[in-house]
Amino acid sequence: MNLNTSAVFDQQEGLVVLVGKKTETQTKLPKVISEELETFQKDENAPFLHLPIKGKHYVFIKDQATDEKQRIMGNKLRAALPKEVKSIFIDGGKSNSLLVAEGFALSCYQYLKYRKEAAKEKFALETIDFSAKITAAAISELSATLKAVFWARDLVNEPVSGLNATQLAEAIEAKGKEASFSVTVLEKSKIEALKMGGLLAVNKGSVDPPTFTIIEYKPKKPSNKKPIVLIGKGVVYDTGGLSLKPTAGSMDSMKSDMAGAACMAGTIYAAAMMELPIHLIGLIPATDNRPGLNAYAPGDIITMYDGTTVEVLNTDAEGRMILADALAYSDKYKPELVIDAATLTGAAVRAIGSRASIIMGNADKKYFNLLNEAGMETYERVVEFPFWDDYFDEMKSKIADLNNLGSGYAGMITAGKFLEHFVKAPYIHMDIAGPAFLDRPQDYRGFGGTGTGIRLLINFLKRLS
Repeated sequence: MNLNTSAVFDQQEGLVVLVGKKTETQTKLPKVISEELETFQKDENAPFLHLPIKGKHYVFIKDQATDEKQRIMGNKLRAALPKEVKSIFIDGGKSNSLLVAEGFALSCYQYLKYRKEAAKEKFALETIDFSAKITAAAISELSATLKAVFWARDLVNEPVSGLNATQLAEAIEAKGKEASFSVTVLEKSKIEALKMGGLLAVNKGSVDPPTFTIIEYKPKKPSNKKPIVLIGKGVVYDTGGLSLKPTAGSMDSMKSDMAGAACMAGTIYAAAMMELPIHLIGLIPATDNRPGLNAYAPGDIITMYDGTTVEVLNTDAEGRMILADALAYSDKYKPELVIDAATLTGAAVRAIGSRASIIMGNADKKYFNLLNEAGMETYERVVEFPFWDDYFDEMKSKIADLNNLGSGYAGMITAGKFLEHFVKAPYIHMDIAGPAFLDRPQDYRGFGGTGTGIRLLINFLKRLS
């Protein structure tokens, strides 16, 4: 998708005029369209008007009260235009033009890889032109964000038959070559040598080997002296293991259980394309979780990378097992901050649904404030939950150092406290289980993988740098 600024309405098939109180469009309109526009402006109850005429599509959108409502107008625009439209021209102010374009472009995402009629169903859109003199940096940033979110959505939507742990690592390697960040993939023998017991335990039921992918983006003059480490849960498919999930409404969407990995890899991909002046490390432990072969079992005692022993009470609490190894491994970088993202608990979904992610941790309050501000600006909102030490008591075992389940109450918090045990640096845990994968569209977030967290974290990192 090409984004161009300072263009004129000429050959484009769609003209989108953002209507304010004193709108003076730079484009000469046919008389019949001008008359319709005058009527539209007087109608206080009509925010959106679409007029197809003589092979062109004229769309008028009134200024909205919030940035998010502007993005949603972009989604409405996508729904109004035929899929055959190849180009549109947005005539309006800089800020609102970018917001409408963002919502519109995000709504253009399609996952058609396995659709027989994909060529007929695919949106033909190629170009978005703007009348406003938007900076090249803003255009580049939006383009990079869209590419990263679309890639993350593709990863999340891809079934495990096409994306096992090795293929996930290979996909990240390809983006590293494209955007000039380094990628090192540790294969099973190296993971065994490092004694990453959590990752190896979860992998025992699979015929496919695990991977541990290390990503590094380091610009020439980073603003941070110590790196930010981003860790993503990479369970490419989760049956629950021997603690088997029910299929309907549970296991059938578990190709999405690597959305945390897609989020963090996508964030670094976007940061590299934007050339953000911030040093980032990404750690992606990856495997599927199955009940086959010599699968780990409830009652097993697992020795983790840092030497902690964990009593397994439920093999479906596997995400924390692989994340714990990565969190402990992060200490070698002596980071300023560690953030993980994971589709970790059903408790998070039950608590706040799919409209936000849960965050918690022990990092300085300034980081939480910046995350909250970034969440409100991007509308990838976050809700901070308590992180009191009392919750950690539930994770203690009578026969090992820890257990992997807790009592069943406040599961999203006890999981976070379990993970905190393995981190030495300031830490923030993001449970993205709610918004990462949707079974019905939410405006421009669409159906399936959403790429949630990338827009949030890029905004956050820009505030940090």
